[in-house]
Amino acid sequence: MSSKKCDENKKISVGGQALIEGIMMQGPKGAAMSVRLSDGTIDTEELEVKHIRDKFKPAGWPIIRGMFNMVESLLFGFKCMEKSAEKAGLDDDTDPENMSKLDKWISDHFGPKMMAVVTGISLVLGCGLAFVLFFYLPSFLVDVIDKYIFKDVLANLHPVFEGVMRMCIFVLYIWLVSKLPDIKRVFMYHGAEHKSIFCYESGLELTVENVKKQKRFHPRCGTSFIFVILIISILVSSVLVVAFPEIDDNRTLWMIIKILIVPLTVGIGYEFIKYAGTHDNKLVKILAAPGLWMQRLTTQEPTNDIIEVGIESLKAVLYGVPEKAVEEETASDNESEER
Repeated sequence: MSSKKCDENKKISVGGQALIEGIMMQGPKGAAMSVRLSDGTIDTEELEVKHIRDKFKPAGWPIIRGMFNMVESLLFGFKCMEKSAEKAGLDDDTDPENMSKLDKWISDHFGPKMMAVVTGISLVLGCGLAFVLFFYLPSFLVDVIDKYIFKDVLANLHPVFEGVMRMCIFVLYIWLVSKLPDIKRVFMYHGAEHKSIFCYESGLELTVENVKKQKRFHPRCGTSFIFVILIISILVSSVLVVAFPEIDDNRTLWMIIKILIVPLTVGIGYEFIKYAGTHDNKLVKILAAPGLWMQRLTTQEPTNDIIEVGIESLKAVLYGVPEKAVEEETASDNESEER
């Protein structure tokens, strides 16, 4: 499909996600993903996206929609990640010829059921790790520091220091993960995703040269979203402690409350990210700054071959997959001739 120059008056909102050797792009009309296959070619396909708000109208209301959209994005992104890994050839070890007798026996007797169990266990362990790292550990560390170093001076400022500690743990976690070679490559695809979207939003033709010139730090990125949520959680927690001074004395109750207010903080954060995408004032710049800074870790400069994947996935979500686009164009021509 030939490249097209974007019409400033017809731009649509596009977002995406870096995958294993690929990129998924999503717009109002649907989603598409492009993956670099083991033979060097790029495989592109359209994806069906189902939204809860289409069946449950309250899921589209302001504030409420934030949590629904986040859950949808996580589940859909996880499926895309699995599919991209399969397409990129990372599941070659499951070839019967390369499997051990034990692995083959497990595959023959359990197959998809075993995979479902493994996936379920992985999700539970992942949620448990997230709880320990970002809920329990920050509270525990602040309690220890306050008791043995500051001698209970931080008691009234516990939510603030806990929030700062959570940010520090998050930054350290991302920094450590970014050192893994495979993750670093995913972050290069993340950079290509941002650059491709910036190129489109700038009204430039989607070429490798134009995409390379773009910034890789985007205000609507999920990294910025996480930081906005962390900042908002500090504000909401602080308000609760001021209103109910003894609420954080019981650490177990306090952690339960923090979990319960997650939908509220996510909802507010989502509305801010949507607002930030169309406004450029001091408040937006201040709140978006930490997330943009973190993108120096979560995005890397992509190579030309990775940029090509970003361009293909963006074209697919904007204009359709090439084969389908040709079919639609032919059908349109036939209709015109009949008329």
